[in-house]
Amino acid sequence: MARILRNKQGFHLLNRALNSPSPAHRLGTTTSLQTLAYEEVRASTETKCNLTAFVLHGLLGSGKNWRSFSRNLVSTLSNSSPSSEWRMVLVDLRNHGRSAGIEGLEPPHDLVNAANDLANLIKARGWAWPDVVIGHSMGGKVALQFSESCARGDYGESVALPKQLWVLDSVPGEVNPENSDGEVEKVLLTLQGLPSSIPSRKWLVSHMIELGFSKSLSEWIGSSLNKSGEHETWAFDLEGAVQMFNSYREKSYWSLLEHPPKGMEISIVRAENSDRWDLDVIQRLESLANQGGDGSEGKVSVHVLPNSGHWVHADNPKGLLEIIAPKLASLTSNIG
Repeated sequence: MARILRNKQGFHLLNRALNSPSPAHRLGTTTSLQTLAYEEVRASTETKCNLTAFVLHGLLGSGKNWRSFSRNLVSTLSNSSPSSEWRMVLVDLRNHGRSAGIEGLEPPHDLVNAANDLANLIKARGWAWPDVVIGHSMGGKVALQFSESCARGDYGESVALPKQLWVLDSVPGEVNPENSDGEVEKVLLTLQGLPSSIPSRKWLVSHMIELGFSKSLSEWIGSSLNKSGEHETWAFDLEGAVQMFNSYREKSYWSLLEHPPKGMEISIVRAENSDRWDLDVIQRLESLANQGGDGSEGKVSVHVLPNSGHWVHADNPKGLLEIIAPKLASLTSNIG
C-alpha cells in the first residue's frame, strides 16, 4: 500500500535551515530563500526511491487533491515494475494550500515564479531533478514553464530535464476569454466579494448554489476552507491566485511544443467532455503529434481521456491511470 509522507516536521526544519544566512546572503545579497510545502506518496518507506514525479494541482486547489490518484499510480507502478521505486511529490503551489502562508514567495505571482519555486525546492532539499512532471489545468502550464526554463538554463548548468511532461486538460497557448463561458472568472469575482472570514462551509456552499453555481463546484470550493476559531478561512491567497490565473491566460508555450528539448516527451491529455478546447487548437496539437522527427528534438503526444470533464482525476481516474502508468513504467528500463 502506498504511504503518504507529509513534510510538516521536515518543513519546519527546512525553514530553520533556509532562514540562516545562505552562501549568497554572506556574499552580500539580501534575498532569503523560502520553499514550497509538499508531501510525498511512495509505495514503501523502507527502500530508496530511484524515480520521482512532481504533481502540480490547478487553480484554487492543492496537492492533497491528487493524493488518491497518486497512491493508485504508485501502487500500479510498483506492481508492474518491482525493481522501480517511485515517489510522487505533491506540491502546493505559491498562494495555494500550505504554501499560501509561507513568507518570502514574493510577487509577481506568475507562472515564471511558480516554476522557479519548484527549482528552489529541488535545490534546497538537495534532490535530483524530477524524471516526470505532471500538471493539471494551471499546474499544466507551470509544468510547461518549468521545462522551458530548465531547457533555457535559467536554473543553472546542473539541471536535468524531465524525461516526461504531462499536461492534463490545459490549453498550451493563450486562453481567449471569448472562447470560454467565463465560469472561472465568475467564481473568482464571487470569492473576491465575500468576507475573508466565512461563517461556515455549509453557508458558503448554499450561497454559491443560490448564485447559480453547480452543487459539485460549490462543494469543491467549500473544500478549500480551513477552520479558524468559530469561522472558516480560505486555504489559498485569493488575490495572489487571481494574479496567477491572469498569467495562466496570457502565457503561450506553443514554441516549446513545436521544438521540444531532446529526450523529452510532452504528453497532452484532453478530457473528452472538456469545454476548454477549440477545434483549431486540437488540430494544431494533432499535427505536432504526427510529425516525424530525426531524433534531434523531443516529441509531443496527444491523448483523449474518455468520459471525463475538466476534473480528470475525479471524473475518470481509472482511465487517466491507464494512460499515464504505462508511459511512466517505460522509464524503468533506463535504470541501472
